[in-house]
Amino acid sequence: MTDTNQTSPQRANFDAKRAIDFARSELFERTFKEGMALVEETAAYLDGPGRAASKRLSRAAALAYAGESMRLTTRLMQVASWLLVQRAVRDGEIQMVEASSEKYRLISRDTQPTTGFAGSDELPEALKSLIIRGGAIFERVRRLDGTMYDGDRDEPANAVSDQLAMLHQAFGR
Repeated sequence: MTDTNQTSPQRANFDAKRAIDFARSELFERTFKEGMALVEETAAYLDGPGRAASKRLSRAAALAYAGESMRLTTRLMQVASWLLVQRAVRDGEIQMVEASSEKYRLISRDTQPTTGFAGSDELPEALKSLIIRGGAIFERVRRLDGTMYDGDRDEPANAVSDQLAMLHQAFGR
């Protein structure tokens, strides 16, 4: 399948080449591995040591644990879903236009919540670490989603990217 079959300029508001190039990049591979590993690590923690630790918490902290773990797993599932969609695009299993549809996008999702739950300060350090790392990868994937599918609409021009694009265009890559 060629990249030109992925989308047409009239049907999408994104740079299909940029999105496909990213899905084929080493950065994507590293992000994919990191995201999936974090999903597995979080599941193992919440199902094992985290479950035991939550039983020793005060009532307020136990409620915070439940809320934060739900928030964390929801965000990580959104990240995993987005990464799997990008891999499916790379592998030719779905079209780029479909991957750019609202239902697969993270850019429209809310950013990290600014308020924590009452009792969050008592949470186990392992959970706090997972929350921080999960938030970081969620935000990174949100930025990637915006860069891939929204282009540079509200961002200043990137001189390096512009020059590379002109070189690719001039030399037929």
